[in-house]
Amino acid sequence: IISIKKMEGNTLNIIVLIKQVPDMEKVKFDSERGVVDRKSAGTEINPFDLNALEAAVQIGEKVDSTTITAVSMGPPSAKDALRECIARGASKGVLVSDIKFGGSDTRATSTILSGAIKKIGKYDLVIAGEKTVDGDTGQVGPEIAEFLNVPHGSYISKIEGVDENEIKVRSEIWAGTYLKSMRLPALITVTKDINVPRLPSFKNKMKARKAEIEVMTFKDLEGNLSENEIGFKGSPTKVKKIEVPQAAKREGKIYRENISQAVERLAGIFREKKVVD
Repeated sequence: IISIKKMEGNTLNIIVLIKQVPDMEKVKFDSERGVVDRKSAGTEINPFDLNALEAAVQIGEKVDSTTITAVSMGPPSAKDALRECIARGASKGVLVSDIKFGGSDTRATSTILSGAIKKIGKYDLVIAGEKTVDGDTGQVGPEIAEFLNVPHGSYISKIEGVDENEIKVRSEIWAGTYLKSMRLPALITVTKDINVPRLPSFKNKMKARKAEIEVMTFKDLEGNLSENEIGFKGSPTKVKKIEVPQAAKREGKIYRENISQAVERLAGIFREKKVVD
């Protein structure tokens, strides 16, 4: 972060969006229902969201007064992820959880989370990871910004500066680098290039274990959303089919005796693959 102007007398309110995801190397897929079997593997904080949290903490270290609220939509077990966020530097955690939220696609999820942000109240900046490893869509952050009617920037690799009025960022899209300036309040989604998340200290871990996590249910958000906007009802996209590709295995052949035959065979493969003419 290049420059952050001090905001004396003002508190910078940052919301960081967190998702608890399954261990994607061990998780199994329910092909019949078209969903991830989240009970088949352990859980962790989405890696890109840790970058988002670290970005918020780094801003907070350079501002006189900052509140960092970690917000997650998920089952009650996601409280553990929010407590880890507190151990890593968040001020508090809010869990958005209700059985009615089950089955939400990116649009419904964005509707729910934007409703929760409105319920929280004043905010200056929302930071999220560029995507989640279990969905890989990169849609939720920008959709939330649209529902909140605030400017947003995606694929942010560096925060150039922040003051009480605007944020300046560097965005990496395809082969281009863009310098963007946005009026606050705003939302950004960050890449892994933005920082290296720090590990929580043992002291902070022990302190976070006792932290109270606020829970918001559908009833709490009823003024900001309706049942037709959430869950399966509010999800215009559906997973029709899941196919898990078989892991490709490398093939090899060893030539020990007939070297000339090996050379001819390799030359034939190179010509077949158009590596050489």
